Amino acid sequence: MQNYFTNINRLFQTGNAREHSYRGHLETLLNDIIDDNEIIVTNEPARIVNVGAPDYSITKKDIPIGYIEAKDIGDKDLIGIKVNKEQFDRYKNALDNLIITDYVDFLFYKNGELIQKISIAKVEDNIIVPIEDNFSTFKNSILDFISFVSQTITSPSRLAKLMAAKARLLEDVIEKAILSDIDSDENNSLRNEMEVFKATLIHDITPQSFADIYAQTIAYGLFTARLHDKTLQDFSRQEAQYLIPKSNPFLRGLFNYIGGVECDDRLIWIIDSLAEVFLATNIEKIFVDYGKKGGMTDPIIHFYETFLGEYNPKLRKARGVWYTPESVVNFIVRACDEVLKDEFGLEDGLTDDSKIKIKIDDLDAGRTSTGKLRQKEKEVHKVQILDPATGTGTFLAETIKFIKKDFFGSWSSYVEKDLIPRLNGFELLMASYAMAHLK
Repeated sequence: MQNYFTNINRLFQTGNAREHSYRGHLETLLNDIIDDNEIIVTNEPARIVNVGAPDYSITKKDIPIGYIEAKDIGDKDLIGIKVNKEQFDRYKNALDNLIITDYVDFLFYKNGELIQKISIAKVEDNIIVPIEDNFSTFKNSILDFISFVSQTITSPSRLAKLMAAKARLLEDVIEKAILSDIDSDENNSLRNEMEVFKATLIHDITPQSFADIYAQTIAYGLFTARLHDKTLQDFSRQEAQYLIPKSNPFLRGLFNYIGGVECDDRLIWIIDSLAEVFLATNIEKIFVDYGKKGGMTDPIIHFYETFLGEYNPKLRKARGVWYTPESVVNFIVRACDEVLKDEFGLEDGLTDDSKIKIKIDDLDAGRTSTGKLRQKEKEVHKVQILDPATGTGTFLAETIKFIKKDFFGSWSSYVEKDLIPRLNGFELLMASYAMAHLK
């Protein structure tokens, strides 16, 4: 450790050194203490600092096991009372295993709680003076830090809290990354992702809205992937690429990005940390009886209410994310079928595939002498199915199941020609939209 103090002392006494100046020396010290080729201490690139990522990540076989945030020597706000409070709170809530340091004082946090503070030196008369009595304790604490294993997650509520904390951190990093690069001429894959959203989904989306949407969808998409995972002993963002069903092209496309080489470095550490949460979770086991008392049988769909309640309870209330029990959904669908038969004289009810001709505006034909758009006839199915606030698609899915139950004939042909063209759903929340596709 003597080399460490010699090096940082030399820099400190110049009066020109800042927190970045000491980074490499702390990395060397940690590697000397750990002395394990499987454990890698990574000093994150300087550009990541501006968007809020911890300064160091510690990984074992590519799995994150801890993070370190470093401040300048003698930082008076090391515990985050004033200046650093918002940043420290985000880190402590999202990262289970964290060290905050000014290179001489080390604060160890586990599951958001300060468990230990160790000072290995002090500053006297502009000189860093080692406190040798604490060296042994410090070394043992570092070795304990790298042996940390996240507690196995055994409840949906605990999982929702952890997912939400990391999603909020991801949201913050995404927004700052886009804003920091907005005037840059360099190719920015994250900004390109936002431009795709603008072109195909939401034309007036802002960096803040995109960050919110993207963070939610990544967090919940990983949850969905883990729920389909049959190899519970491993899980990663790369594996998630292949676990998202091909029937959901929206999620598949997103995860091809976050699991591939083009993924922005500023997101990777959080996504990997989120994957670690799912690695510590036997999702199949904890969701065996989830929601059954309330008439909910599909955890992919109904857990979103729990997650959103932790991630952004105001958004959940504003968007009306409250799920109808499946028994009630089933009753409403059956009631619609009966009304079509009894009141409208349609013998096949919701299954009806008859068509009618309607008049619609012909945008290519110009206007009449009175200025009105010319119209043309179009043949459409007589019975249309619309859910104007479809959420995760529960009503549309129940309608499909109801129709299929007593269906006779070529199901695949009917689905393509006479069912999908009649299904219409609208949704404002992107994660719900993605889940509706999956459903």
